[in-house]
Amino acid sequence: MVGCGCPICLSDDPKDKRTRASLLINYNDRAVLVDTSTDLRRQVLQHHIKRIDAVLFSHAHADHVNGIDDLRGFHFLHREIIPCFAARATLDTLQNGFSYIFTEHDGSGYTPLLVAHEISTSFELFGQTVIPVPLQHGKTFSYGYRIGNFAYLTDCSAIPDSSMDLLQGLDLLIIDGLRWTEHPYHFNITGAIAAARKMGAHRTIMTHLTHEISYSENGKLPSGFEFAYDGMEFQL
Repeated sequence: MVGCGCPICLSDDPKDKRTRASLLINYNDRAVLVDTSTDLRRQVLQHHIKRIDAVLFSHAHADHVNGIDDLRGFHFLHREIIPCFAARATLDTLQNGFSYIFTEHDGSGYTPLLVAHEISTSFELFGQTVIPVPLQHGKTFSYGYRIGNFAYLTDCSAIPDSSMDLLQGLDLLIIDGLRWTEHPYHFNITGAIAAARKMGAHRTIMTHLTHEISYSENGKLPSGFEFAYDGMEFQL
């Protein structure tokens, strides 16, 4: 947290050093990024990411999209326009705020980086079915995503019943679990645990943690639950 001198912000534990929430999914020799976080450049350099083949956007809040221009480096490498997928409202915000990324302005010489695809139902992407999962994010909305028996649900404060039906039988769930105390736009830890139990997920990882959470508190969580940390990897 900018300007903060709390024990967690000053912690020497590398698992307490958190960049903004994002996720990379690798399958069928393809790399699918979920959100272009503000820290995207640092993340791809630190974790040696060499390719991005598609982007799924959860919503258009700054911490999840403001790294979008750093996709330019991947375009220089493979000279491909990257497909991105999001709800119509999210695409509208992105295309208004970053129009040069989607459209070549006359005389600019800048090639578009992304081609936008509006989604509202499941679709095929590189041989896998991707299911967008509508979520409540305070008074707004976001999309979670399910691929196979894995789901990623960041930035949510409630899950509609119709979406809960899409989330049964998960082997692995990553879910928004901001902090111990309540928040109007995010699940707190208790709310995330309750939501995960409704889904019956076998393993649940909580992401989007704030500086109120030390990774050392992982032991306070019930069996089957754990905190995320930067660079975390898992296989399905």
